[in-house]
Amino acid sequence: MALAATPKVILGSIAFGIFWILAVFPSVPFLPVGRTAGSLLGAMLMVIFRVITPDQAYAAIDLPILGLLFGTMVVSVYLERADMFKYLGKLLSWKSKGPKDLVCRICLISAISSAFFTNDTSCVVLTEFILKIARQHNLPPHPFLLALASSANIGSSATPIGNPQNLVIAVQSKISFGRFLFGILPAMLVGVVVNIIIILCMYWRLLSSTPKDEEDASVEVVADADVSCHRFSPATMSHSAYLDSPVNIQSSPTINGLTNHADTLRNRISSADSEIHNVSSSNFESARDSNASKEVTTDGLSPKRDGIAPSKKIASTDSLRDAYTEEFPGEKEEISVKWKRILWKSCVYIVTVGMLVALLMGLNMSWTAITAALILVVLDFKDARPCLEKVSYSLLIFFCGMFITVDGFNKTGIPSALWDFMEPYAKMDSAAGIAVLAAVILVLSNLASNVPTVLLLGGRIAASAAAISAADEKKAWLVLAWVSTVAGNFSLLGSAANLIVCEQARRAPQFGYNLTFWKHLKFGVPSTLLVTAVGLILIR
Repeated sequence: MALAATPKVILGSIAFGIFWILAVFPSVPFLPVGRTAGSLLGAMLMVIFRVITPDQAYAAIDLPILGLLFGTMVVSVYLERADMFKYLGKLLSWKSKGPKDLVCRICLISAISSAFFTNDTSCVVLTEFILKIARQHNLPPHPFLLALASSANIGSSATPIGNPQNLVIAVQSKISFGRFLFGILPAMLVGVVVNIIIILCMYWRLLSSTPKDEEDASVEVVADADVSCHRFSPATMSHSAYLDSPVNIQSSPTINGLTNHADTLRNRISSADSEIHNVSSSNFESARDSNASKEVTTDGLSPKRDGIAPSKKIASTDSLRDAYTEEFPGEKEEISVKWKRILWKSCVYIVTVGMLVALLMGLNMSWTAITAALILVVLDFKDARPCLEKVSYSLLIFFCGMFITVDGFNKTGIPSALWDFMEPYAKMDSAAGIAVLAAVILVLSNLASNVPTVLLLGGRIAASAAAISAADEKKAWLVLAWVSTVAGNFSLLGSAANLIVCEQARRAPQFGYNLTFWKHLKFGVPSTLLVTAVGLILIR
């Protein structure tokens, strides 16, 4: 594709440059409007500068991607209400056997959860638990934070719903959920293992500084009382929102309410039993004193040896229990509410598993996610507005603006000209070509962010590979998904998940920690290069 007219090229580049600056650095001093407003500004400038027409701008918005993103965010909101992420946090501390065991556990849990609940969500809900664990081990938390962020990025590469760029690739390539999963899964699993080895090698002494008796103890590192359920929705903390609003972490009133009801019920029952015992004992003493002259000593036991008939004892106990039931009629209802909540949580998990099964069967991903979201709304039997308000609509708007801006930049012809220069060296039919292609994707993903890189290069890379064979075309899409995702580990600014971990750790109450750019870069460079190289060998 030849370059467009010079004015169109210049104006389109200016609009894209403004979008890029505000997307990568959302709080720049001269225009701190954030990512969402920055994407809309870039889209508006593309239309005002007549790089694209208004009709072309509307046509550039990819509705299937927005539908899939909306559906997965609603499902994440209901999973958060069903305490799924609270249970994931508890897995980090269950029978821990020391810092090295915790590093391995953090990497595995964050990778698996990111594959199905997105990497941003996993980082939001697990950062505080990891900080508590590091504090109780009396260790600097940055090895654990690096393990969380890097493994979340690696794990999210395995599925189309793991991160936003995979959503784009899955919709544009029309690769089914199952083929996408099994094509990248071996690379993801080996990549997580390689990442664990790199962390252990770089921080072995630091992770061995805990006394041996503490390291060998099979106890829970975080007490149940310290594990809190996050009241915010993970979906609202995605790309555009995590830097602009403080994170409020507090106990869930629903869970605490059920716990308090249970404690109250136990205390009242214990009090009632004590009252029954005292009444029965007093009756026994008075009856024994009044009937002492009537007792007959025999070899057997007299049916009235206690001084009170068993039938009268039972009647007294039953009358007291009936009085207790009349006094506290709400306790039975509270138990019923507890069982209803357990049933509802089970339905949420079943619907989520059903959604994943439907995706594996090859059903339309966008409508499958939306259907699962609507089923959860109906099963809740409540006004859905509170849950729908937790959806990150700013992220959806960000995507709309980005689609328009990137489409306008494509129409300038600059991306095509750059790809025409690189294409002879980035062929999918040779190892050297794949290495060059991976290097181009890695550099652009850190300079222009991974989602714009996918939108700019996806179609061109696929078309070049399709000229070789259909299998190479599918592999090219998977290579793009793998490299653009793992490239986020290169630096602190390479991925939204990295920035989420950094901000969550810095703002955490009582034990905040600042993960610096250079600490991340020291680990990110070798991890990204090695994990990317190993994954390229295993992608099918």
